[in-house]
Amino acid sequence: MRSKKNFSWSKGKYYFTVKSSPNNITMFRNTKEQAALAFHRYVRIGKETEWLGKWNGKSFDEATPPELSA
Repeated sequence: MRSKKNFSWSKGKYYFTVKSSPNNITMFRNTKEQAALAFHRYVRIGKETEWLGKWNGKSFDEATPPELSA
């Protein structure tokens, strides 16, 4: 049985998923910079992650993972 997501998708926010067992965790941040920083922190510690992008109300925009800036 699929568990219910305890949040609603909000327009203009950036989403990414941390894949873990037994459930995946979907997180969001308000700006792309904050989302990219959090996304790369999870990647750096070895978590399997998936960048979803910016939610526009119907689909995800900017769906390519952000580059790690030096």
